Amino acid sequence: MWSFCNSYGAMNGTDQKKMSFSLPARTLVLGGASSGKSAFAEGLVTATGRSRHYIATAQAFDDEMRAKIADHQAQRGPDWITHEAPFDLSAALVAGAGEVVLLDCATLWLSNALLADQDMAAAQGTFLAAVRTCTAPLVIVSNEVGHGVVPDHKLGRVFRGAQGRLNQALAADCDLVVFVTAGLPQVLKGQLP
Repeated sequence: MWSFCNSYGAMNGTDQKKMSFSLPARTLVLGGASSGKSAFAEGLVTATGRSRHYIATAQAFDDEMRAKIADHQAQRGPDWITHEAPFDLSAALVAGAGEVVLLDCATLWLSNALLADQDMAAAQGTFLAAVRTCTAPLVIVSNEVGHGVVPDHKLGRVFRGAQGRLNQALAADCDLVVFVTAGLPQVLKGQLP
């Protein structure tokens, strides 16, 4: 799987500190399912050389999701401070102040809010306010779901519309927006460090 650090060759912890760089205040990494977006985002965060906070929005309701979460944890390794935040991101974003934060992912947060029957306009407003007040460099992972067919059921269409609106609002607020397809990043806004 491609990672940001691969473009500089294999790096150990010492080399990463030499190669460290600064991220903009907010970065959005978009992509489809299994596109490599999480690995790319993790590589960006790791390459800063700073302490890393991971905000996990997933909820494990079945064995498949538990396995997927375990795979992501193993891929990241033990050097991350993890915060479980399926609904309220505010406290988790404050915890990463002065370090670097990865929020993975906005899509699962949205699913959680939608399935909990929250007022989506209010929930999105609270989400965006929390993102805007984060004082650490923040990388947000989100799915691009608008490239498929129109869902044949109402919930699918409501979700697709809400995800599109959330992604547009995040992209407007972010200094760097990257779209990942087949593990390959394409910069849509801003410039990679």
